[in-house]
Formats: sequence, structure tokens, C-alpha cells
Amino acid sequence: QVQLVESGGGLVQAGGSLRLSCAASGRTFSTYAMGWFRQAPGKEREFVAAIIWSGLITNYADSVKGRFTISRDNAKNTVYLQMNSLKPEDTAVYYCAAQRTFQLVTTAPAFGSWGQGTQVTVSS
Repeated sequence: QVQLVESGGGLVQAGGSLRLSCAASGRTFSTYAMGWFRQAPGKEREFVAAIIWSGLITNYADSVKGRFTISRDNAKNTVYLQMNSLKPEDTAVYYCAAQRTFQLVTTAPAFGSWGQGTQVTVSS
């Protein structure tokens, strides 16, 4: 299992931007599919974005398409989530997830490793 540590969360006004980072341990990061999920208070965890091992294929939830961008740097063992045009409804704890596969993974049960989460709060 890979160990994941998220960073970059915080408080931002509506319309602002944040970039989340997720650093992974180990030497096999390039063989992992990665994803970002979020969970707002009183709601279930939901899919945000995913990226395959090479970075060439990505997938997004409809609610964030055109505003969020997922990317990865395999040399740095890091995956990023650039969040622009943030809205109050984006407020949640954001989690990074990893699964060792060359396929794209977009569902929470399919991911075997999870980070502790980072809080994102968007004020109106």
C-alpha cells in the first residue's frame, strides 16, 4: 500500500483558487491510478476527479468540469488538484486516493489507499 499525504487546503472566497497536492510514498507511484474525492458535512463521499498512471487520461465529476484540473508528476510522486472559480458548495474535506492499476479508476470502493484529507472552505 502507498501512503498518501494531502496538503494545500484552506479558506478562500468564492471565485478564488486553490491547489491541492497529494504526496505518495514509495517507488512505484507511476503504476498507480489516482483520484480525488470530497465529503461535505452530512453528505456521502463523492468523486471529484481521477487520472491514470501516465496522466494522459482524466475524468471529472460534472459539478467540477471546466473548473478543476487533475494532474500528476511521477518524478515527484505527487498528484495535484487545481481548483478555480470555487463555489461555496465546493466546501468539503478533500481526500486523495490511490490504486495500483493501469486503468482509470473513478469509484471509491476501487481505491485501496486513502489520505487523511484536507479541509477546503469557500466563503460566499
